Amino acid sequence: MKKMVFALLLTFSFAFASEVETVGVKGMVCSFCAQGITKKFKEQPEIAEVQVSLENKFVKLTYKDGQKLSREKIATLLKEAGYEVSFDK
Repeated sequence: MKKMVFALLLTFSFAFASEVETVGVKGMVCSFCAQGITKKFKEQPEIAEVQVSLENKFVKLTYKDGQKLSREKIATLLKEAGYEVSFDK
């Protein structure tokens, strides 16, 4: 019985897991850059959480359930903030 409950919980956790995407950011050099990028993505209604790594030059986007930004939208948002995107992360 315990195995069955565990399997059901595991199945439901995958079914409702939010999608996460990591994209590279070119041109980010300081903490102000990271703050600006974080603010830009947090303004988007599709985004649940934003994590920016200045050291590794990437932004990790966690989407709200069933929502996602297109690659074009991500590139546009980063360009508006003054940076370039790299989808090879």
